[in-house]
Amino acid sequence: MTAAVLRGIRPAFQGPIYLVFKGCGTKWGKIRDSGIVMFRLPVASRIGRQFARFAPAEQGNIAVIFAIVLVPILCFMGAAVDYSRAVRARSAMQSALDSAVLMLSKDLTSGTITTSQINAQAQSYFTGLYTNTEAQGVTVAATYTAASGSTPATILLAGSGNIKSDFMQIAGYPTLPFNTTSTTTWGDVKMRVALVLDNTGSMSQNGKITALRNAVAGSSGLIDQLSKLSKNDGDVYISVIPFAKVVNVDSSNYGQSWIDWTDWLNPPTAQPANVPGGYQASLPMNWHAVGPGARCPWSNSSGGFYCTSGSANGSSKYTVSGVNVVPASGYICPSVNANSQTLYNGCWESKSAGTGTFCSGSSSCSCPLDASGSKVSGCSCTGSGSSTSCTGNLYTHDWTQPGPNDFIHNTNQPRVSAVVGFAGNKWTATNSTPTVQNNWQQASTNPISTWTGCIADRTQPNDATGVSPSSSDVTTLFPANQYVSYCSSSASPQLEPIIPLSYNWSALKTAVNAMQPTGSTDQAVGLAWGWQSLLQGAPLNAPAESASTTYNRVIILLSDGLNTADRWPAYGNGSNQTTTYGNGTFPGSIDARQQILCDNLHNAKDSNGVPMYTIYTIQVNTSGDPTSTILKYCASSADKFYEITSSTQIATIFNTIGTQLSKLRLAK
Repeated sequence: MTAAVLRGIRPAFQGPIYLVFKGCGTKWGKIRDSGIVMFRLPVASRIGRQFARFAPAEQGNIAVIFAIVLVPILCFMGAAVDYSRAVRARSAMQSALDSAVLMLSKDLTSGTITTSQINAQAQSYFTGLYTNTEAQGVTVAATYTAASGSTPATILLAGSGNIKSDFMQIAGYPTLPFNTTSTTTWGDVKMRVALVLDNTGSMSQNGKITALRNAVAGSSGLIDQLSKLSKNDGDVYISVIPFAKVVNVDSSNYGQSWIDWTDWLNPPTAQPANVPGGYQASLPMNWHAVGPGARCPWSNSSGGFYCTSGSANGSSKYTVSGVNVVPASGYICPSVNANSQTLYNGCWESKSAGTGTFCSGSSSCSCPLDASGSKVSGCSCTGSGSSTSCTGNLYTHDWTQPGPNDFIHNTNQPRVSAVVGFAGNKWTATNSTPTVQNNWQQASTNPISTWTGCIADRTQPNDATGVSPSSSDVTTLFPANQYVSYCSSSASPQLEPIIPLSYNWSALKTAVNAMQPTGSTDQAVGLAWGWQSLLQGAPLNAPAESASTTYNRVIILLSDGLNTADRWPAYGNGSNQTTTYGNGTFPGSIDARQQILCDNLHNAKDSNGVPMYTIYTIQVNTSGDPTSTILKYCASSADKFYEITSSTQIATIFNTIGTQLSKLRLAK
């Protein structure tokens, strides 16, 4: 601003000066009395003359501008300070009201107080919670509305107050009032919680299984927390899903139509789950010469199993001088599979079919060996290379489970249609694929009533979906699995059976306290059954839901390690999962399947487009494992994944989640 310009405004500074304050607006000049309070300052004339001297001087220009804007700036700054104080007081009030109204709801639903005591109890809770010292004139009022028809019960808690302003008084605001409300409803919001809990062998370390039992089923544990939210039976349901590599759905369900018996009944040579990675056993060239006294044609390295004296489902290994041989009975019984850790539930019989050529056209044709390492009696080979031919005693081999032509025995059991031999009881270069169908005509070695209750992952892609089982599509059924003996009620330790949704708090606690560590880790099978427990219909038949009711469906998945095994031996060996069948996001094969499962859970929406499931995940990492990226991924949001490094933290985390669920259950 130039001196010439300043001279143009100089007359405004001549004569007496009055300062007039109205709000934060300040005017300079001679102003007649117009009803506005004016302050005539004794020094105003001298100040005016000093200001006037600045007009011809360029160096005075900043001071003039500063003087003009100083008061408004101070007013704005002061207003910001006062406003911040009011916001702070209101935020503290909101937090106190939220906590107080939740406690009121719990007290009323549990019968601790009556409706006539709501206001007094509200004041008591609020007074203890509201600690802001600047607020004055604070009032709190509670309004209770009883449930009516489909309208839920409601408590509305309203608070108000004000703060004394420090700066806004200049603008005519001696106080700044504020108010806020908090509302809870109940009766129209029901909660269903699936507890998917790791019961694998490593949970025996560092007191983890004990800490888990206490956190869930102990006094003031999660079950106690959630049960207190239920005013009426059915307001809150809880399911318990203990898992290892499989889950246990209880052997009493062996007659259910939703079970897939394919793997359980089939021989090792007809196990679809063993196909990835070449884990499925094949029949040897000299198969039709294997009979009593011959060495077992398989070993753990060649087929994943050896031979026993009877069906592996409860039988011991048959040995002669440390060599597996076919016993005099002629039954060839596979042992537990070292790759899939499952038991086969039948044997091949050896039925005499005379003598003849059993293999020709390959240098690999040979006679079976006996226990001493010599050729079995009556067997010989001639020629060499592709001209090799072997002859001897011939045997047919049917698998001791009902076959497709069995219409006499076990008519209510599934049929096994596996191939069990080469056409004409002979392997040749042009007859190298087994085509003879199983035709067992006697009772089963192990009928399905001896199944112990283990269930493995569903056939892909339904291992990652919540689709209902249908007898017309075997991939939707749940595969029975004889996972060693872990599911048997006589096993020690036993993988405990699943408990479907229930409000029998005592039974739920008993089930949790009975959990014991056993087996390897497959989080996906546990999570899939946690999902099933929240669905209506088979297999777990969750209670029906009302269209007029809001449901909070929650899954809490806890695991202490990384995935190591599932239904597919190529995906993991019980110690580590492979990367062969993974993907770019999750190179681990089992994690890759679990990612799809979690995507499907995340994408499930209700009729209003709201996510149907809230998923919490917990990694109990006491062994220094890497953080589980798949558990983080499966959580509904980043704040719902917890990684803890001590067993003692399990109770704290479950208490934290229980508190969050309490708010989810009660808060609107």
